[in-house]
Order: sequence, then C-alpha cells, then structure tokens
Amino acid sequence: MTKMKAVNTLRIKKGKADEVLKLFEKPKSVHTFDGFILMEVLKTEDTEEYDELKICTTWEDASYFEIWREGRAARKAHAAKEEGAQETKDSPILDTELSIYKVCVQHHPA
Repeated sequence: MTKMKAVNTLRIKKGKADEVLKLFEKPKSVHTFDGFILMEVLKTEDTEEYDELKICTTWEDASYFEIWREGRAARKAHAAKEEGAQETKDSPILDTELSIYKVCVQHHPA
C-alpha cells in the first residue's frame, strides 16, 4: 500500500478565512474512517485577492480515501435533496480545488 494525500484548496472571500477555519477546529467524522492517518489545515499567508485554506488529509491508501469520498458525496446529495437544493449566497467560499498526491518520502523524528 502506498500512502496518499488529498489537498482540498478553498478560496475564500477576503477576511473570512478565520470564520471557515473555525469549522475545522474540532475533529469531524473523517477522523473515524478506516485508513485515515492525519488532517492538517493550512492557511496561505499574504494573499491579495482572496483568502486561502488547504485542507490536507493523509490516508494509508487511495482506496480508503475513495470510499470516504463516495460516502461523503452520497450524504451531501441526500442532504441537498432534503433541503430543496438551495444554494447559500452568503457562503464565504468562492471556489474549491482537489489535488491528489502519492506520498513518496516521509521522514519522522528519530
């Protein structure tokens, strides 16, 4: 098995990053999934047009991530149906982009 890292980049309305960051302060259900290793939330410094957060999760193998992602997509679709699929115009999130990486080298403290 090869570890993998998923990085979800959130572009956020300027000045709203800390508001979104608070949503990640407490562990969510992703922390309970098989194959989950680590979550990190990174805040990009010195952006001019928008704020940016990177939500990074590390997994034992890509298959674990895909199982989590498929389950999450199904739950979101079901919730949207129940809520009448209304979009929130007040959302501070402008855009998201998911990148997947194979972890090739990791060094831990000796």
